[in-house]
Amino acid sequence: MDSSVTNTELTTVAAGTSTSNGTSTRTSNGASVFIPSPATPYQGDIARYWDHEARPVNLRLGDVDGLYHHHYGIGDVDHAALGDAEDSAYEKKLIAELHRLESAQAELLLDHLGPIGRDDTLVDAGCGRGGSMVMAHQRFGCKVQGVTLSAKQADFANRRARELGIDDHVQARVCNMLGTPFETGQAAASWNNESSMYVDLHDLFAEHSRVLAVGGRYVTITGCWNPRYGQPSKWVSQINAHFECNIHSRREYLRAMADNRLVPQAVVDLTPATLPYWELRATSSLVTGIEEAFINSYKDGSFQYLLIAADRV
Repeated sequence: MDSSVTNTELTTVAAGTSTSNGTSTRTSNGASVFIPSPATPYQGDIARYWDHEARPVNLRLGDVDGLYHHHYGIGDVDHAALGDAEDSAYEKKLIAELHRLESAQAELLLDHLGPIGRDDTLVDAGCGRGGSMVMAHQRFGCKVQGVTLSAKQADFANRRARELGIDDHVQARVCNMLGTPFETGQAAASWNNESSMYVDLHDLFAEHSRVLAVGGRYVTITGCWNPRYGQPSKWVSQINAHFECNIHSRREYLRAMADNRLVPQAVVDLTPATLPYWELRATSSLVTGIEEAFINSYKDGSFQYLLIAADRV
């Protein structure tokens, strides 16, 4: 676990300073902040990966309405909204439709958090550029704390919160999701949205179990390999290599939850619901080369897209 966690908006040092525990950098508002060093070389690799990631598929979709996500979409494609593929505005409409589907995915996750009050605190583990945090605050009016290994992502998310005037309620921190700075029992609910494949599940669920209040709700939406297939398929291996992650099996999720006082209340197979997103994305100008692996693995049954909601007991 990384115990040297810090808020990107709180700890100021001289810009350019480098120590054995971390380095300093400047945020978008000009503040000089201390960024803790990753606890392991792998964490360093992941931090560098997301610090340098700037795929148009993540940024141009977010430009539609200012909600920047790092996950995929669910639901049927609205072909009427797309119109004629020969129309000069078709690509713009396609991007808007992909963004609608990814926001629908986030809405589904929020649907499963249960009753949330304005005085509650939520935790987004692996918050990316903060789109889901903004949506959670807009729906519930509560505080939302996000964590990410990427200083670039945290700065982006905090800048968007300031622009929206909600930075007193929505905040991203640079730290390891396996060792967060939150108090035990502080969170009414927490989630991982396509971020759990970067960590050991037992360590992850132990930390969620710690920060959640008894009766609190944990939700994950994730891709996982299907044990019924036998082993991770070649398509799953391609996805792992593309994102520098380690996809877990469905069985591993359920076992690690049971070991950490998280009792599943819903397990929803979203595989049929996410295929339309991938098939539409594969026709766009935003392809990244990984679309074929997702489509083929979902179709051959070796990969599943799941939502799991569990209560802390």
